[in-house]
Amino acid sequence: MTAEGSDIVARAIARKPDAIRALIRILTPVIQIRVARALQRSHTVRSQGRSPAQDVEDLTQEVFLALFDDDSRALRAWDPARGSTLTSFVSLVAEHQVASILRSGKRRPWRHEDTSDEVLEFVPAERPGTERRIASRQLYALVVERLRSELSPRGLELFYALMVDEEPVDAVCARLSMTADAVYAWRSRLAKTVRAVAAEIESVGGVSEAAASPRRKAGGSP
Repeated sequence: MTAEGSDIVARAIARKPDAIRALIRILTPVIQIRVARALQRSHTVRSQGRSPAQDVEDLTQEVFLALFDDDSRALRAWDPARGSTLTSFVSLVAEHQVASILRSGKRRPWRHEDTSDEVLEFVPAERPGTERRIASRQLYALVVERLRSELSPRGLELFYALMVDEEPVDAVCARLSMTADAVYAWRSRLAKTVRAVAAEIESVGGVSEAAASPRRKAGGSP
């Protein structure tokens, strides 16, 4: 890949939206071909009502998320100095990811696209599907990182119980020895806090610039 292409990868790893879009445009055809071939080799029986194109699209998004997971660890592993082109490297990642999914039969649960609805609303809806999922996961991770450092231990426990695991209020009341009124008050305050933190991150330039965001105190005890 050219030096310009290597720069796109570096900027995509740094979460620059324009670079992520460019990388998705470059890699989508490569990944789709690999995914389609893997599905043909496996003779996978599709889920009822699903088309081959839908399977390819879903698994292509799985591959992109694997590339960007864990602070883009897979993308960071590509080293053009070793002689492998980016497309060759990503093809291997795609084959490995699809084989793993077909072997285990498990795909990512796309409930809320792996994010809280409170966070997802700040990701522009007009973004293409793959880019939107990547951006939403990045924003969600940044919001959770902020909450981990700024909420009290009880607040963080309630955040995971109510907004991540979506436990019923009565179950949370019984487990944490709290009244329903107290749990509802926490849920309302946590929702406002998540919206405020997500909005603040987006206001300083989105997920690509969030590391430079000034820290704020997010929600105390009600």
